[in-house]
Amino acid sequence: MYLLNPYLAHPRGSRRNRFLSAARLACLIALAPACSLTPEPSVPVPVADLPDTYSEPESTDAHRPDEWWKESFQDSVLNRLIDTVLGSNFDISVGVARVQQAQAQARIAKAAFLPSVQASGSVASQNTPSNAGFGAQFQALGGGGDSTAGPVSNRIGVTTYSLGLDFSYELDFWGRVRNDAAAAGQDYLASEADFLTATIGVISETITAYYQVVEIRDRIKLTEETIGVLTERDELAEDSYDGGLISSFQLYQIRQDLRNTEATLPQLETQLTDALGRLAILSGRYHADVARLLSDSSPIHQPPTPIPTGLPVQLLTQRPDVLAAYRRMEAARYRIGARRAELLPSLALSGTVGLQSADASGLFDADQWFRNLAANLVAPIFQGGRRRASVSAARARFNELAATYGRTVVTAVHEVETSLERLSNESRRHALIASQSDEADAAVDLQSRRYSRGVAGYTDYLDALRTALNVRSSLTGARRDLALARLAVHRALGRSWTETNRLMETAEVEMLEADSRPAASGALDGGQN
Repeated sequence: MYLLNPYLAHPRGSRRNRFLSAARLACLIALAPACSLTPEPSVPVPVADLPDTYSEPESTDAHRPDEWWKESFQDSVLNRLIDTVLGSNFDISVGVARVQQAQAQARIAKAAFLPSVQASGSVASQNTPSNAGFGAQFQALGGGGDSTAGPVSNRIGVTTYSLGLDFSYELDFWGRVRNDAAAAGQDYLASEADFLTATIGVISETITAYYQVVEIRDRIKLTEETIGVLTERDELAEDSYDGGLISSFQLYQIRQDLRNTEATLPQLETQLTDALGRLAILSGRYHADVARLLSDSSPIHQPPTPIPTGLPVQLLTQRPDVLAAYRRMEAARYRIGARRAELLPSLALSGTVGLQSADASGLFDADQWFRNLAANLVAPIFQGGRRRASVSAARARFNELAATYGRTVVTAVHEVETSLERLSNESRRHALIASQSDEADAAVDLQSRRYSRGVAGYTDYLDALRTALNVRSSLTGARRDLALARLAVHRALGRSWTETNRLMETAEVEMLEADSRPAASGALDGGQN
């Protein structure tokens, strides 16, 4: 007996060795979280070499609020339209559902940190011949030899009632569960960034379609006025032709201008219907509802303040697509550590505690307790290279997402610089056309005064008025283009250019870097342990 269990001969040594074993196990469990097989954080070269400013001269400007469209465009109808779209757009609803799915997956991954516990209850009834199985073994051991006990039954019946709690838990020595949970958390944050990207896209499409509606309505109104001028000009030309003052070719040219202008109206009406239809889809409504919503829309006006040039490139951290690419790259990095942990042994604990009785009345007797405890150590030896291939696949996925992240950042910088250049050019173009419109209006006023004095003919006044209407139509298009160029800057920056956003995003990046920093360093296939 002593050889089988030497602790029975040395009770003090038994307690001491048990204490040392428990201490070693506690130290091992405490040191396990510091053992990381995840590669150190790294960024692509283009991201590390990101410039401090864009290729625009430095300037300053007032900061904008988060709801940038309200301050930037100052249009109450547009604000009401965007509020409607944000509350009923289908793409935004899809984005919300995807974020909820990713959030649930992150909770599922985190659940592996905790033991799995479940309640169980069972009733088992067994009836076997007494000369077979357990009954035969019982008789062979002499269980049926006592004649005073009475005759042995030909069958043995046993009914067992049991209630218990089953639990299982895998010790996360190598960080597999921790890394998988961190990767799921990064995927969840990436889905939130995707939702912001979709929201910005929906807002941008709404603003674009809205300004197209406003511009087309203005052009339809100006075209109708131009048609009225040309109709009057045609009537005067016909009288002049009848009087022999102009040739038929001159009359034909005037009528051709009238017909060409009239032919643009059906095209403009089709474009208006299309733009209203796109707004209807964006708002999840129908054409008539959107038309009523925009019944009091005002003409496009020039934005009140310019956008500050020389915006710092760090503002790109607020672009949700850049943040989503970064989050997915981090998720892939954590999954490398999780797959590498699968190459190492795993230890799982399981057991059951509960009550067991041969009859239901004794099931709740405390003396009827039982327990089953087990520890399972599994070490992979040969699986045909499957697990090492999983590590290689995880590394390749990380390299793919790192390249995607670098391309996203470079593309974002290019889009911002292009949008700033476009805004500058559209501002100059708008100023030139506005000056041309002022000159055309001055010419109309001059011809009107000349006609009233009898110095010039009425046709000269009509020609000047037609030219002014054409320039006004061009000015309406220039205002739309300037507003959309301003919108492009907002979209390229990922929202607005506020100091508050800048500080929040900088703090977020610093937090990400701290969370990504490994707890300990070592050398195991390029990782830390």
